[in-house]
Amino acid sequence: MNQLTKNRRSPVGRTGKSVDQAGVAERRKACAEALLNRPWILKETDSEIYHAIKDQHQELREWFMRFAGMSLVVTRTMAKLEKVPVTAHPWMGFGEFREKRDYVFFTYGLWFLEGKTELDQFLLTDLTEQVREHMLAEGMEADWTNYYHRLSMARALKRLKTLGALLNVDGDETDWAQDAGRNVLYECSPVSRYILRRFPQDLTAYDRPEQLADPVVYADTPDGIADKRRHRVYRRFLLEPVVLDRQWDEDDLYYVITQRRSLIDQLEKMLGWEGRRYREGLLFFHPELTGEPELFPTLSAISDLALLVAGELRRELNLPDSASGLYTEDDGSIRIRRLDLERLLLKLRERHKEYWSKEHREATSTELADQLFSHLAQWSLGEWADEANGIFVLYPVLGRWTAEYASREFDL
Repeated sequence: MNQLTKNRRSPVGRTGKSVDQAGVAERRKACAEALLNRPWILKETDSEIYHAIKDQHQELREWFMRFAGMSLVVTRTMAKLEKVPVTAHPWMGFGEFREKRDYVFFTYGLWFLEGKTELDQFLLTDLTEQVREHMLAEGMEADWTNYYHRLSMARALKRLKTLGALLNVDGDETDWAQDAGRNVLYECSPVSRYILRRFPQDLTAYDRPEQLADPVVYADTPDGIADKRRHRVYRRFLLEPVVLDRQWDEDDLYYVITQRRSLIDQLEKMLGWEGRRYREGLLFFHPELTGEPELFPTLSAISDLALLVAGELRRELNLPDSASGLYTEDDGSIRIRRLDLERLLLKLRERHKEYWSKEHREATSTELADQLFSHLAQWSLGEWADEANGIFVLYPVLGRWTAEYASREFDL
């Protein structure tokens, strides 16, 4: 089975013109993938892809705006696609953040940088003091004598550095987290002002939080309603690994079904994805390995476990007289109890333990199940139906994979 969502080589003709057109199409796909999978592309560090985006700026800008309502921003130093999810999922956050407070400090860090100009230098204590005073005026607390508050701010600052919004000149925020008497010298990056999304109108013009999810202002007309629906569908396919029929509302599902051919053609043209219609929904696959997006199955060992479980479930479902107690729902999904999954994992470990990592060989069945449930949910391959009672729904798309460990070595 091909990798799950997220370039196929264009046929190269005999003439120089055909070859050039094929090359342009391949570069456009590479640009689109980079824009979708990176926060931005910096001219300083990714000059080749940055200039390729500038060369194809008009076509890229028009396609993303027409089909997804996404704005393409290109400046003298960077290129960025404004990606606005229809639905926010937990896996869309920063994996290293541990507390809600981390996001609060991250946001106030950006607020502080808004008041700086390019290459301005400042001390960490300047930032923390201004953030503390501003939060206090808003009725919130930032106590830098509290180790956990400093640790949250340190994580926020590290993320700002990773994104390229903040440049480290001298010192490290980790040392400050351990000792409030330490200090750090930073420099403001020219891209810091582009991290936050640009809204199509002033924030005071919005009446409800849900309106913030709209990437553009839609007219209250049939054309405006049609644009909003098209953008919503494309954004979900572009930003989520799997969207099943059961996850669409009625209007959007009607669009997916009636516009299936157009959806498949457009996403193949711009990104090289292959679309296929299955009983559970319209699924998109990336036909080749690529360094841009993270694909399922991932390189992590937990993906191996997911594939092994998928194969074992298929075998148990084929047992006579439903001896396993498992069965498929009308839409192909499977409801599985935590205890049953733990039983499967223990069976698989006994059978394949020589191939498993030390961590997974020594983990309890509960720990293995927790890791697997989290991994499947992140890839939209399942979700909790009743977490309190340990009931998890495995989506039918998981059954599109199976895996076995090789029984012998192959010559490469």
